[in-house]
Amino acid sequence: MSPPPVLPPPIGPPPRPVPVASGPGTDATRVVRESPGGRLLVAAGLVAALTGALGGAAVATAGARLFEGPAPAPVAALPRAARAPSAGLTGLSATAARVLPSVVSIETRDSGGSGFAVDERGHILTNAHVVRGSSQVTVVLSDGSRLPARVAGTDYGEDLAVLELDDPARLTPATLGRSADLSVGEQVLAIGSPLGLSGTVTAGIVSALDREVRLGGSSRTAVQTDASINPGNSGGPLVNGRGEVVGVNTAIASGRGGGNIGIGFAIPIDRAAPIADRIIRN
Repeated sequence: MSPPPVLPPPIGPPPRPVPVASGPGTDATRVVRESPGGRLLVAAGLVAALTGALGGAAVATAGARLFEGPAPAPVAALPRAARAPSAGLTGLSATAARVLPSVVSIETRDSGGSGFAVDERGHILTNAHVVRGSSQVTVVLSDGSRLPARVAGTDYGEDLAVLELDDPARLTPATLGRSADLSVGEQVLAIGSPLGLSGTVTAGIVSALDREVRLGGSSRTAVQTDASINPGNSGGPLVNGRGEVVGVNTAIASGRGGGNIGIGFAIPIDRAAPIADRIIRN
């Protein structure tokens, strides 16, 4: 049976509910009002029926919003900087990216430290105190690979040691600079694994040259820097702004807590490189 036609009520009295036949057992009403512009505005009331209770609820919600006014405006996003243009790294970021593939973490049975590759034959320079008492160590590369290495030789008087890997192709040699060309106030980076945090980069300046300190049980001169150096940095490189190794980080002056207080020391590379050459040749 088709539903009876619904006609708009005359203007004047308020609209009245008009029953709508939707089939047996259906109790549905709708109010039809003519808008001033001649359009029909329909508000759904108790709708059950052909589309089911769930569909009726959606219609009822839509009808209610029609008379509630406009929806609230969405919350504005917090202001953000524009996306940086794609470009190569510059400054200290470029320096760090150049050196990091050459730096390794060194793990022994009792301790750990840092080191860096010095040639394409699998040799790594570090501090003697890092590998003291060990003939075999584990080297962790910048990509996380763990490789065995043997201690090729040590010089405890200068606190230097050389390790050797069986797979030299896995290493990226660092570029050695000249510590004699350093100037006080020059910017430098210390790279290593302080407290086991591999690939850590800290920045500072050259605080002093030819600072006399006690290294390896005897008095030696060292490059002083305020780049943060902590336990685990030992054996890692001190590099200049061009990414050239100018020192081997080896010691710190610390307070009672044992942490960095801005006074670190590196063995000048001009002294460390010939010792490494001698160990490798022998």
